[in-house]
Amino acid sequence: MKRRKKDTIFVTEDKILRIFSEAHRPVGIDELENILSRGRSKRRELTKIINSLIEKGRVIELKNKRFGLTKKLNLISGTLWCTRSGNGFVIPDNGSERDVFVSARNFNNAVHGDRVAVRLDHHFRGKPEGKIIRIISRKSNKVMGFTKMYDNVIYIIPEDYRYNIAYRVAGGVEDVPDGQLAVAEVTAFPGDKPEPECKIVKVIGELSTLSAITKFIEYKHSLPLRFSKAAENEAAGAVSDILPAGRKDLRGLRFVTIDGKNARDFDDAVAIERTSHGFTLHVAIADVSHYVKPGSLLDEEAYKRGMSIYFPDRVLPMLPKALSNGICSLNPMEDRYAVTVSMKFDPEGRATGASFYPSVIQSHMRLTYEAVEAATVNRDAKARRKLRPCVENLEDMAELAALITCIREKRGSIDFDLPEPEVIMDIEGGISQIIRAERLNSHRIIEEFMISANEAVARLFEDGGISALFRTHEPPEEDKLRDFERLLQSLGIGYKKRGRTAALKDVIANVCGTKYEFIVNRVLLRSMKQARYSASNRGHFGLASTSYLHFTSPIRRYPDLVCHRILKNVLTGEKNPVYTDEQLVMMANHLSERERLVMDAEREFEDRIRILYMKDKLGEIFEGVISHVTSFGFFVELTGIFVEGLVLVSSLVDDYYRFEEERYRIIGSRTRKSFRIGDMVTIKVVLADVTSNRLHFEVCDT
Repeated sequence: MKRRKKDTIFVTEDKILRIFSEAHRPVGIDELENILSRGRSKRRELTKIINSLIEKGRVIELKNKRFGLTKKLNLISGTLWCTRSGNGFVIPDNGSERDVFVSARNFNNAVHGDRVAVRLDHHFRGKPEGKIIRIISRKSNKVMGFTKMYDNVIYIIPEDYRYNIAYRVAGGVEDVPDGQLAVAEVTAFPGDKPEPECKIVKVIGELSTLSAITKFIEYKHSLPLRFSKAAENEAAGAVSDILPAGRKDLRGLRFVTIDGKNARDFDDAVAIERTSHGFTLHVAIADVSHYVKPGSLLDEEAYKRGMSIYFPDRVLPMLPKALSNGICSLNPMEDRYAVTVSMKFDPEGRATGASFYPSVIQSHMRLTYEAVEAATVNRDAKARRKLRPCVENLEDMAELAALITCIREKRGSIDFDLPEPEVIMDIEGGISQIIRAERLNSHRIIEEFMISANEAVARLFEDGGISALFRTHEPPEEDKLRDFERLLQSLGIGYKKRGRTAALKDVIANVCGTKYEFIVNRVLLRSMKQARYSASNRGHFGLASTSYLHFTSPIRRYPDLVCHRILKNVLTGEKNPVYTDEQLVMMANHLSERERLVMDAEREFEDRIRILYMKDKLGEIFEGVISHVTSFGFFVELTGIFVEGLVLVSSLVDDYYRFEEERYRIIGSRTRKSFRIGDMVTIKVVLADVTSNRLHFEVCDT
């Protein structure tokens, strides 16, 4: 009877981890069964739990069919991120760990994007280095590349340089021409056979249109295109009746939305009241959590996607349009459920208090950044007449935002004013222009208000000891800052070490309006660590914020939806948390990884459409600034067009040029002519190949 009782013991991941910890050595599955007194009929359940722990990086399978704790084996689980050099870094699942450098010879058959276990071997100049000892999971079984014939055998050469390996095509492709861009399915990964193998599933051909590039990016990065029918039905079944019961009715406040002219989903609306004590700012955020419940099909799909993805010609939304553009969106003159953060500020813009509550609101007007700028900054009479009902409130918002900006800058926040590309499309769907998107004062208003709301929620969680998904940004590493200092020295720009953030802010201020502004901002941004999601609060260096998270965009970002659920749970007084700490750690890892993938996809898309735009400009002359220098050439950012291309060292035929890394320049051995970062050059466009992702220039005056 006792054995039968033991046989019904409920086994959890925590219990398995406790057994591993107490065993003080790796344990086999037979031993686990004996410890738990479970019959072989339960082996499948036990294996499922162990596989889940392996997927989370907590446990690793060893060669002798035993399992051990990664931490006790001096292992770190994470994602392999390869570089142009052929080497790579493992980005740990645990965001508190430092990235681990791995040389190409220690990949152990892993490829870019794989989740791996890396063993720490030593530190070099204070940085951890290691060897990959196990592949936890492959990123994808798809590979995209060019066909290449060697000795009557066709190979796929990946078009992404980070996949530094060729795949042998297994049979049936005699009719595929050499040099074609194709999608292949991997049938044997590196290490499975003497040569990795694949089979071609689709020949793409030339990327000659915006639509073709978009489809290519979707295919390459395995972006989700359609929602399941069941999820669509869930979204369509959302009850549209808006009832104020149990919520604060704020429909009497003059809320407005301020977004881009092409926006279709409105996450946030703002309203302001000037009081005898300063200002009260209301930031109302769409209450997506009311419609998307944990564990629902909608929730599962939103979590997998992580966030919406935006291309010039389409959007891949995180939620179906019935929600993202419909009942969740704060559309003008329609009642909507929201979660509101009401913040009080004194006349100098200092925050003096905040309150949080579910609400019902109505946006009175849908405004664009351009319209607000025209009315408040340019004081255009026509724009002011059109926005007459809310002009006074908009001017109050501009005043408050300026005060908040001033306070944030004083505490050390670093404002990178880097331009972003804006693709202007013609009536036929082609690319008319690629210009630098103008950053308006109206953008800053909304940015400041959203930052303030995010900080208010983060402070509430931090002060209450409430676990959540925080947005963390760690300080740059010392060697990165030393490289940046060398750049400033080479450009003749002063740098006073009077505190890290203060010194960096001084540099940005000093180069503002000069020819070096873009270069310095860009290189400094590259020196920074990437912000990520974390289950523990470690502050946000760039914003100089002790507590920060994402709360204001739940329609298009899953972390914001998580924080909404946690906040509403707190407001009801519920003692049991919505998520366990372990769940939050898992979500932070997954969502940070999804963010990197989306950024990767959007960046590649921008690169390729720039090349497409330049295809009919071969032989034309342009002015530009050298934005980056490498051993094989230098990159030139064109003025007037948001396009960057490469000048190869091999195209500089008037001398032998060598690369001086510490001086950020290439210099001729005989002529002493140099090409240095920040220099203006005149170039000619000589190659624009979208398919191979190459845009090459030649210097005109060599």
